[in-house]
Amino acid sequence: MKPRFRAFAAPVLGALLVLALPHAAQAHAVVTESSLQTQPVKPGHATTVLLQFNAGVELSLSRVFLVSKGDVYQPIEARMGKKPGEVLVPLPALAEGEYAIKYKIFAADGHLTESVIRFSVQGASKSR
Repeated sequence: MKPRFRAFAAPVLGALLVLALPHAAQAHAVVTESSLQTQPVKPGHATTVLLQFNAGVELSLSRVFLVSKGDVYQPIEARMGKKPGEVLVPLPALAEGEYAIKYKIFAADGHLTESVIRFSVQGASKSR
C-alpha cells in the first residue's frame, strides 16, 4: 500500500466506523410511558406512579423528587418495577394543585437523563 493511500484511507475508515456504530451507544433512559397519562392523581390519596423507560436504569445512582408549589423538593425513594426500565414512584396523599416529578436517572449504560414531568391534582368535575 502506498503511503499516500494509507494517509487518506485511515481517517476515512475511522469516520465510517464511527458512523456505523449503533445509536444505542449514545442512548439515554427516556420515559416512554407514564401512568399519569391514564390514571390521574386524586387529591387526598397516596398513589404510585409508574414510569417506563426505554432502557434499563441504575436506580441506586438515580434521584427522584416530588416538586410542589414554591419549588419545594421532596426526595422520593423510587423502586424498580417488575419489567426492565420500569420505575415506581410512590407519592404521598396530595392536596389539589400543580406538582412535578423531577428525576435524574442513570441508564444501565451510564448515561444520565434529567427531566421533569408536570401533573395536576384535581378533584372530580363539578359540572352537571
